[in-house]
Amino acid sequence: MLIALVPGWGGGGWLAEVDAAGAVAGPVRWYAESAVLARAVAERERADRPRWLWPTAAAVYPALLRAGVRVERCHDLELVEALLNGYDGQWGAPKSLASALARVRGLPVPEDPPPRARDVQASLFAMDAGPTAEGDPVADVAEVYRAQLRRVAALERPDRFRLLIAAESAGALAAAEMGHDGLPWSAERHDALLSTMLGPRPLPGDLPVRLHELAAEVRDAFGGVKVNPDAPADVVRAFGRAGIQIPSTRSWVLKRVEHPAVAPILAYKELSRLFAANGWAWQDTWVAGGRMRPEFVPGGVVSGRWATRGGAALQLPKIVRQAVVADPGHVLVVADAAALEPRVLAAMSGDRKLAEFAAAGDLYTALATDAFDHDRARAKLGMLGALYGQTSGEGGRLAHVLRRRFPEALATVDAAARAGEEGRLVRSFLGRTCPPAGASFEVTAVTGEGSPTGASEGSGGDGPGGDGPGDPEARDRARRAARGRFTRNFVVQATAAEWALILVAGLRRRLYPTEARLVFFQHDEVVVHCRQEVADDVRDAVVASAEEARTLLFGPTPVRFPLDLAVVTSYADA
Repeated sequence: MLIALVPGWGGGGWLAEVDAAGAVAGPVRWYAESAVLARAVAERERADRPRWLWPTAAAVYPALLRAGVRVERCHDLELVEALLNGYDGQWGAPKSLASALARVRGLPVPEDPPPRARDVQASLFAMDAGPTAEGDPVADVAEVYRAQLRRVAALERPDRFRLLIAAESAGALAAAEMGHDGLPWSAERHDALLSTMLGPRPLPGDLPVRLHELAAEVRDAFGGVKVNPDAPADVVRAFGRAGIQIPSTRSWVLKRVEHPAVAPILAYKELSRLFAANGWAWQDTWVAGGRMRPEFVPGGVVSGRWATRGGAALQLPKIVRQAVVADPGHVLVVADAAALEPRVLAAMSGDRKLAEFAAAGDLYTALATDAFDHDRARAKLGMLGALYGQTSGEGGRLAHVLRRRFPEALATVDAAARAGEEGRLVRSFLGRTCPPAGASFEVTAVTGEGSPTGASEGSGGDGPGGDGPGDPEARDRARRAARGRFTRNFVVQATAAEWALILVAGLRRRLYPTEARLVFFQHDEVVVHCRQEVADDVRDAVVASAEEARTLLFGPTPVRFPLDLAVVTSYADA
């Protein structure tokens, strides 16, 4: 059963049944008050366990969660519209209900509204997720849904794309639930950590004592000349005055320099990052009531990996994870997929030889035994070089060894690279599509991972682009090569993201009737907060969800996707 839920003015909304073809199949009911609407949703969820059809979970589901209502399934029109736009070569095109409706009707497509502020999201159901004041709101939602059904049916592999839609929509529910439930957080441990490493909390606008001390050490190392460690140009000039020319102040550059200023500068950089990214101001903003509550953004990165809007939750340093502590009587069940991307490549390429190695417990150890004199580090370097197209240096040489052993696997990523160089689109196993050549990769105010398919907060990602050296022909070759590297990585990373998302969907379904809560998801890692006595049941649920993801995504494949599992009270111990 499918039930449309469309938010309206004043926190109310409309409910109506929709049949499998997308036609409104029952009376449309208007609920003027959000509390009454939430009760109606809860009653239908208990009675029918329907799939909820709504403009976007990000605007509708948080209000239900605050009312104590959870749902099992949904179809998120906005996320599906984004997937279909990408498939059509229109990555980043407007995806809101209003834009989708205009697209269906052949009207000018409006731009999407900006992301809602957190204080606005904490209010009632979000009206700007719904249609305009004119027309029939439920009919508009049903019309967009029917159009999406037609577009999916016309795809080359609609069965795969439907799985992607289901996983993406389930991910939207999981993201809202994790933002609502929060990651268990000990402000006391966090404060103790900051005080130990930085000194007492400084006054607003000032730096911690330890940073002042390190800045003084830097000044003394340069003979008493004042140098601002926060200003790279100032540091470069200071080394130049000392007769040392450096191209930048990157840590790997400084570590090659012999000078007494290097150690305090490196220490300053590390502690300055801690203070800025996860210091007291960050805690004031993102931690309350023993929980850290980021805003997760499903599909916020072009590969389909998640991002966060503020909080940088996906970039928590290991040392800061000491503050992630389970409640009394509870534990954290942490699961991390081992060598996920090489295993995904083995499954999607059908390379039987690589699949044999991927059936082993530790893929890199198996490779090392076969081809690298039992040197696991060299085996891993070679595999990553093969995945990312490295042709020079040690990684390139080691990758050549694997190319001879696994020709079908390498042919898969080689073909993706050629397609990218030629300006063609490439797709993940389920159909998520890379941006077209020349597309902007900027993801405003979203933090993703630093990778060829990632994005950083307030900046663009490292997608194909850049001016490149030399004349126009040289710049064109550089752009095409960069895009080839991007698409080579995209097909594997996006498919790995699909495996992880299907795992999240299955795990969420298994935890749905219990008190255990999925509280964190990062790339290929999940964290569940549960009572200690049910930890074994949660471990079993994670393992079952991983196996389900393998079979749903790839069918009968010999490739295995083992998990590193840990049951801990502190995330730092996982």
